[in-house]
Amino acid sequence: MAMADDSGKPAARLRIDDTLAGYQQLLELLAEHGDSEASPIPVAIETGRGLLVAFLRQGKRQVYALNPMSVARYRDRHSVSRKKSDPGDALVLANILRTDADMHRPMANDSELAQSVAVLARAQQDATWNRQQLTNQLRSLLRDYYPAALEAVAGWQNGLCRPEARAILAAAPTPGKAAAMNRKRLGTALKRAGRVRGIEAEAERWMEVFQRPQARHPKLVEDALGQQMVGLLRQLDAACRTVDELAAATEKAFRQHPDAEVMLSFPGLGVQLGARILAEIGDDRSRFDDARGLKAYAGAAPITRASGKHHYVGRRRVKNNRLHDAGFLWAFSALTASGGANAHYRRRRARGDFHAAALRNLFNRMLGQLHHCLQTRTLFDETTAFPMPLLAAA
Repeated sequence: MAMADDSGKPAARLRIDDTLAGYQQLLELLAEHGDSEASPIPVAIETGRGLLVAFLRQGKRQVYALNPMSVARYRDRHSVSRKKSDPGDALVLANILRTDADMHRPMANDSELAQSVAVLARAQQDATWNRQQLTNQLRSLLRDYYPAALEAVAGWQNGLCRPEARAILAAAPTPGKAAAMNRKRLGTALKRAGRVRGIEAEAERWMEVFQRPQARHPKLVEDALGQQMVGLLRQLDAACRTVDELAAATEKAFRQHPDAEVMLSFPGLGVQLGARILAEIGDDRSRFDDARGLKAYAGAAPITRASGKHHYVGRRRVKNNRLHDAGFLWAFSALTASGGANAHYRRRRARGDFHAAALRNLFNRMLGQLHHCLQTRTLFDETTAFPMPLLAAA
């Protein structure tokens, strides 16, 4: 770490390790240069998470989590040789706060509950993406040697993630073993997966699919592919359990938050999506000066580039990707849950917007409504959000 004086020169330098003793050394150095509880010295760092950040945020200290790309641009102001070192980067961070602190935003003071929701919601989102990746790998493998299994789950939503499909694939990992399955063994596998209704009919359907003639690999190759499939299936089983457990923990934490009632009043916004949005916007009401800042942060508001005769209005590429992803799912779900949202979407499509642009515009509007409702502690009202004259015109 480095501290800069009023002229920008290094006032102190210190290398610490990632332990409690190292963090204490950092606080002692700050105290030697005037840091106190009433007037803490602000700190800039290139990450917004970790034990060091949590340690520094105790008390009233302002911590600035700066984007590494922005820091790289500031580094070029001090040297054109493109040299780089940890002590040099630390001094660049200190000088950023010395000269341009007003141009950057300190980390929001979210509540402990909001921070816990953020951890769980992001973990659940990552687990969902990991589950989808494993599902794609399994589907690709089954297409190469076991297409009958894909045909059997084609009518199910997220078919390979269903416990019935995973139980039957574990019992019949190859087309040869599948052809030897009878109704009793298939019914046992379905019961083991938790199915309680229509077991006989479902077992009959699977057996009919398995006994159809199909192309086969040589037996040894087929058995090897079956072993590979079983390995992927075990990973998918663990991923599915992880997603379910994290979803339950996320829901429990989210429903305890005071903002949950307001967020769940919005059409198309369920528990998991609400938790993801709360995780990214937090509950510090001073984080965004107005709704425009929130819309820009989410990537919902367009960005304008104008120079001379050139004028371009397009979508933002620098944004919070997690919030942007949750916003698209929210806007898509709102199409069937709200007549006003659906009318707004149809109106944008009629004006020439593509599907993604119309959804982004709807997300932009509903995000502004969410900001207002959270600030005023009011629930969503369909007639206020989408007035009837606009619906009639649409």
